[in-house]
Amino acid sequence: MFRKRISIDLGTAYTLVHVPRRGIVINEPSVVAISVLDKKILTVGNEAKEMLGRTPDNIVAVRPLKDGVIADYRTTEAMLRYFINKALGGVRLLRPEVMVAVPSGASSTERRAVIDATIAAGAKAAYVIKEPIAAAIGADIPVGSSSGHMIVDIGGGTAELAVLSLGGVVVSNSIRVGGNRLDAAIIDFIRRKYNLAIGERTAEEAKINIGSALYLEEKLTTDLKGRDLITGLPRTLSINSDDITEAIQNELEMIIGAVKNLLRETPPELAADIMDKGMVLSGGSSQLRNLDQLLFRSTDVPAFVADEAQLCVAKGMGIALDNLNSYKRSIFATK
Repeated sequence: MFRKRISIDLGTAYTLVHVPRRGIVINEPSVVAISVLDKKILTVGNEAKEMLGRTPDNIVAVRPLKDGVIADYRTTEAMLRYFINKALGGVRLLRPEVMVAVPSGASSTERRAVIDATIAAGAKAAYVIKEPIAAAIGADIPVGSSSGHMIVDIGGGTAELAVLSLGGVVVSNSIRVGGNRLDAAIIDFIRRKYNLAIGERTAEEAKINIGSALYLEEKLTTDLKGRDLITGLPRTLSINSDDITEAIQNELEMIIGAVKNLLRETPPELAADIMDKGMVLSGGSSQLRNLDQLLFRSTDVPAFVADEAQLCVAKGMGIALDNLNSYKRSIFATK
């Protein structure tokens, strides 16, 4: 009755925290600002992201996760502690049980690192659940049914693909392509084509504002502010949606290739189910304009973006955590 349980979608780009009966209480960037001199954590989340690309020599703003897994253990632990304390408040009699989502392709060592960091951050017990399972639950897919369902969860660091049936994963694929790779591709393209250096935040904003997986008939435009690589001076550049579409073609082709490979590995009966129902897209990067249309054109399988796509994993973990005994044996490891 008094047990505290929370679920954390520990993403490469954003971290979401779900608390039972309260819903999603935190949705902040997975960024930590650290003092270089004494290695002290200065701030986490929204305030830290504001510092990206703007810090003096004695402060560094970092993303402690790379491709969906822990790249910096100590910083991840500090970030988890911050989010747990913020979600539950500073004074607690009982330590919470925490569920964390991990990529389906994460190794046992990577999963163990997540569990250890969560325990060290103040959890009584830690559970890990595969992201595509959580995303499917959050997207209202009946994962326990005997028919086949396909989920494509595209986050900041990875794209998680899975075919689900009878509450488990039949076939899955995980590629390290996500929103961050799209941003990096935009930065590189603008540098090469226009001799303009732009930052991560500028590239992300351009992707959100005018980005599209397909070339648009009515072009969208935006202004980019950066540093001219020839003169070294600040410059403003106007680009249209075709530039973003061209910039991210290679990354989109990798996602398409992963989807096709998964469909080739899917048993015929489940493939027939997927043809009828289509694939469901979740994750923040699945909201790229016309990505569902691109996947349909490339595979002939209908594709649909889930409602509140960025929140699917966090919502699914909340449901799984509320029904822990039902999901524990087949879905996630415990400690």
